[in-house]
Amino acid sequence: MPGLRLAVVGAGQFGKNHCRVIHESPRAQLLAVVDIVQERAVEAAAASGAMPFTDYRDLIGLVDAAIVAAPTSVHEEISASLMENRIDVLVEKPVAPDLTATDRLIEIASRTGCILQVGHLERFNPAVIELERRATLPLFFEIHRMNLFSPRSLDVDVVLDLMIHDVDIVLALTRAEPAEIRAAGVSILSPKVDIANVRLQFANGCVANLTASRISTERIRKLRLFQPQQYLSLDYTRQELAVFSVPSGQIHFEQAPVEKVEPLKLQLEAFLDSIETRKTPKCSGQSARLTMRAALAILDKIKAHAHVVSQTLEAGGKQ
Repeated sequence: MPGLRLAVVGAGQFGKNHCRVIHESPRAQLLAVVDIVQERAVEAAAASGAMPFTDYRDLIGLVDAAIVAAPTSVHEEISASLMENRIDVLVEKPVAPDLTATDRLIEIASRTGCILQVGHLERFNPAVIELERRATLPLFFEIHRMNLFSPRSLDVDVVLDLMIHDVDIVLALTRAEPAEIRAAGVSILSPKVDIANVRLQFANGCVANLTASRISTERIRKLRLFQPQQYLSLDYTRQELAVFSVPSGQIHFEQAPVEKVEPLKLQLEAFLDSIETRKTPKCSGQSARLTMRAALAILDKIKAHAHVVSQTLEAGGKQ
């Protein structure tokens, strides 16, 4: 079969989606699927005629690149091993559990010349791409990302599971790191933080308010951006961008032209482009590190808030 030889490591719900888009691409061949649960590997591989494995080390010498969709706790181990053996990697977000692990992956990618792309999928949402094109001087963000409760990704807090998408986009649009962070979060249905509210302030005065929850009764993915003489409202799920402008004292409305395409397919195309051209991906290890650093700083602020909450609970809610 023609095309680059790819593998998917992790045959959970998201891993199966990766398998599907690779199988549908004329530029790539899904050669192998890896999962520690053999039945999952066999099922996911059978759908595209790929080979099933239970050990990612079996990919060495067999494939050109791999998508790592395993739990975050093993991202570093798997990605490092693959790149040390000259296999390009697209690793799901968050890139690794901490900055030390992230730095190790960046170092290995630099030393081996491997492509290291990080799966910040919303950067490939066509509406976000259009938003990036229209952003001039962001001054205020209001962002909500809500999910119904699911046992998936409970090995990380909601900040690293959901909010990290929006943190990544805010940093990309502001081209800066936050000067001040305020955050609060609580654990409701899991041992990790399930709902969080964050305020990021930048040196130029821009402010971003972000809320993420994985215990919502509905699925919401919305971003609102305010900049001089303009308000932009983005719906991630619908891939729609509404633009309200006030050029001369009157409000002008425009529904921005957005060609709706599955972001996962655009992300794969970008990965294949980087493999073929050897150019640094848009969502590189370095850019993911900036996002990771901000996300971990948010979690530190949440821990301080959690200490106050725990004291409240110990007191039985009494002041």
